Amino acid sequence: EIPRSFAPTLDPASVAANTTAEQTFTVTGLRTTDFVVVSKSTHEAGLGIVNARVSAKNTLAITFMNNTGSAIDPASATYSIIAFRK
Repeated sequence: EIPRSFAPTLDPASVAANTTAEQTFTVTGLRTTDFVVVSKSTHEAGLGIVNARVSAKNTLAITFMNNTGSAIDPASATYSIIAFRK
């Protein structure tokens, strides 16, 4: 199938210092068999995306990494998601 694209506005919770944290978001149209690639539209020093997966129907799970000594509360932003269908 042709890849599907999504552009939701997501507002992640704070990520504690020197850790990774998986957070889930509703993205209508995602399937559990999709392979997803995620990109954040803004840059925040010390914050990275280290994994993304579809954890359930319509549910995107993103693992954020904070490699700083302080918590980071990511700003609400538009994320680009490409879903490759199996």
